[in-house]
Amino acid sequence: MKKLIFSLCAILLVLSGCDKKNKFDEADLVGRWKSGTLWEKYSSSGTGATWDTADDIDEDEAQTFTWELEGEILTQYHQMEGSSGVVPRQITIKTLTASSLVYTKNGKTYTFTKQ
Repeated sequence: MKKLIFSLCAILLVLSGCDKKNKFDEADLVGRWKSGTLWEKYSSSGTGATWDTADDIDEDEAQTFTWELEGEILTQYHQMEGSSGVVPRQITIKTLTASSLVYTKNGKTYTFTKQ
């Protein structure tokens, strides 16, 4: 009987760990982030903006987006200029703290610090 209970507990532990997704706090994402010349800004209202100073673009000219965070997946919804189309960009967050953001997008890893 003890072996059966032990086996069932072991199976439950294995199964509960298989479907774990990283859960990140949206509050940590809110703010301005910088990675080299690339900037991103996230507001608590679910809106954001991105710009790259290497392209001579500043925050006033940034591309805006809405965003949502589910588990480790951050999705930015970019409105296409001059059209009604929206382009979703999926990002996989690796690290998110109050001061550090690391994610992968299109196979490339970006490391941001909060400014």
